[in-house]
Amino acid sequence: MSKLEAVLWNIAFPGFSQLLLGQYIKGILFVTLEVIINVYSRFNTAIMYSFLGEIEQAEAVINYQWLMFYPCVYMFSMWDGYRSVMPDNEKYSFLPFVFSAYFVTVGLMVSPKVTIFHIHPGPIFLPMLFLIPGLLIGFLIQSILSLKQKK
Repeated sequence: MSKLEAVLWNIAFPGFSQLLLGQYIKGILFVTLEVIINVYSRFNTAIMYSFLGEIEQAEAVINYQWLMFYPCVYMFSMWDGYRSVMPDNEKYSFLPFVFSAYFVTVGLMVSPKVTIFHIHPGPIFLPMLFLIPGLLIGFLIQSILSLKQKK
């Protein structure tokens, strides 16, 4: 399995790359956590309302206390799948995953209050937008640390 394949399977559903790699206990744990958090946060319903443009409905159904667990479980599952297939000499590759988890969680927390150009993205789209700076900062720090290590 390649690094890209490991990440893409876990984007599809956390735990899938672990299951494909034969890491059954971890895979089942990630799948179980995904289902529990998804059900108790009512995440799928909020996604449906958001994609239908009914942001207020999404905010009304979402359970933020449960959903705030999701970014960390999701990103850690991706990192774990990636780590399982990455070369031993690869350093600091965890940073984009970690910063993405932080930023998506912050995006979720501030989503009830944020409006961008008179558009209220809500609890689904704003955290997705916050993924971008999380990745950029993670890759930037990874690059800086990697360059310092080579000197």
